[in-house]
Amino acid sequence: MLDQDMSKLNDREVYHVTVMLKEAVDSLVTNPSGIYVDCTLGGGGHSREILSRLDASGRLIVFDQDPQAKSNVPTDERVVFVPHNFRHLARFLKLHQVAQVHGVLADLGVSSKQFDDASRGFSIRFDGPLDMRMDPAQPKTAEWVLREFSQEQLHKMLERYGEVTNAKTLAAAIVQQRSMTPFHTIRQFKEALHTWVKGNPNKYWAQVFQALRIEVNEELLALEELLTQLPDLLLPGARAVILSFHSLEDRMVKRFFKEGSLQEQPDHPFSKEKPTSPFRVITKKPIEPGAEEIKSNSRSRSARLRIAEKK
Repeated sequence: MLDQDMSKLNDREVYHVTVMLKEAVDSLVTNPSGIYVDCTLGGGGHSREILSRLDASGRLIVFDQDPQAKSNVPTDERVVFVPHNFRHLARFLKLHQVAQVHGVLADLGVSSKQFDDASRGFSIRFDGPLDMRMDPAQPKTAEWVLREFSQEQLHKMLERYGEVTNAKTLAAAIVQQRSMTPFHTIRQFKEALHTWVKGNPNKYWAQVFQALRIEVNEELLALEELLTQLPDLLLPGARAVILSFHSLEDRMVKRFFKEGSLQEQPDHPFSKEKPTSPFRVITKKPIEPGAEEIKSNSRSRSARLRIAEKK
């Protein structure tokens, strides 16, 4: 029995090394009898730690759109698993007769399991299909984006989501090359476009792949939808704890916590009124992983943790 338990634990550790585990859960759980949401189950690290802080009356609702994550759902009668994207948070809470919760945690990082599985197409380190879907049931893949997007759409995607330095030139090159060479695999794509790589190839391709992954999974749109649901779903004093891994996400979270909106506010030169946020910002600056964590898990380096409390 012990060997089986250790095997399961090792599988979870391979699936994903949980980043800033203690910092996130310490900030989240303020009521041991409360109802909490883990928006991104992954390997289950955050969920298991949350459960360890709850009493018999506490409840945990966990979301994950990746079917591979289902095997990591803790075996606990206090847990409800929702196999969907967290952008549907309010809908499924209502389905489970939950009006408001005591805290919401979202770890926005791609899991180690997803990065290290060549068949998923997330990593520049392997050859594999140009897929990148976190939910394999969704129809849009990276291959489809590269084949169907117009030059203008590719340009905007690469510039906004990947901050690629020569986004406009690369977009034109993709349109040119796809008419001659099909992009079915990572190797085909990189070989066809290698001439247009600027600077460090690994950094360059990482930016391109980030842009594709964000587009395929509509990551920023999903984050926006999650954030805008939080004011109605959080009880007064409840916490929102969000762990992001690139500046685009972090800026969105920072702005929403501070202003309570992601919409551009009209500038009235004679008005001194500022938008009122429904949150009290706990982290004026994001919490970053310590040197020891970065040493043991290099993928944690870019992590930024922000916390806000519902007023």
